Amino acid sequence: MIVLGIETSCDETAAAVLDGGRKVLSSVVASQDEVHAPYGGVVPELASRRHLEMIVPVIRRALRDAGMGLRDLDGIAVTQGPGLVGSLLVGCSAAKALAWVHGTPLVAVNHLEGHIYAAFLEERAPDYPFLALVVSGGHTALYVAEAPRRYARVGQTRDDAAGEAFDKVAKLLGLGYPGGPAIERAARGGDAAAIRFPTASMTDGLSTSPSAGSRRRCRCTFAAPGACPVRRRTSPRPSRRPWSRCSCDRPSTPGSGSAPGAWS
Repeated sequence: MIVLGIETSCDETAAAVLDGGRKVLSSVVASQDEVHAPYGGVVPELASRRHLEMIVPVIRRALRDAGMGLRDLDGIAVTQGPGLVGSLLVGCSAAKALAWVHGTPLVAVNHLEGHIYAAFLEERAPDYPFLALVVSGGHTALYVAEAPRRYARVGQTRDDAAGEAFDKVAKLLGLGYPGGPAIERAARGGDAAAIRFPTASMTDGLSTSPSAGSRRRCRCTFAAPGACPVRRRTSPRPSRRPWSRCSCDRPSTPGSGSAPGAWS
């Protein structure tokens, strides 16, 4: 069975042709890094506009690389969510149009389920049941895959996913976008003991957000004197944590992480 897969859930336009669900005949990805780099993160409206420009060329190239035509397809699969609404609309509209014109069966795919199933593209596919770590854009979660299409979420981040935290911290430090590779490159020549970040404490099970806590600690550590975003909070709602938990209140001792020059 030859299937064309289309993916436009966020900031990359992608298409692939697979044989039997396991053999990849072609895979084409159009990145949007240069579009969103000036903003330090994905701008949804710009992402959807770029998808409009790239969706047809990407599909054409994927078919050409696989040596296939639209009439050779046994089915079309497209990401239907979760993701950015405008971006998803572009991919779904293209897939529905192709399926309608050529009378090809169309299957809507859950974005996160697609990530889990990607493990079966490897030569050594996992055996059920297995634990799947999904780290994708705005989603960082653990799932137990009990059987085909049967999943149980074990835990997930509350607000920032890992990728979002990397992007926000990289923007804060002026390292560029995307944040993950930029921070990795900077860390290779850094001092691992210069800044001491707290270890995430999961007091209510696995549903926590250590990435957001690390991002907040970075903001406190590198903020100008008197400009700590945590200390400047003026909400009348009582804070669950005292101000002394802010890194600005900690003594500037070696290894304490309170000296902004520690990363220089």
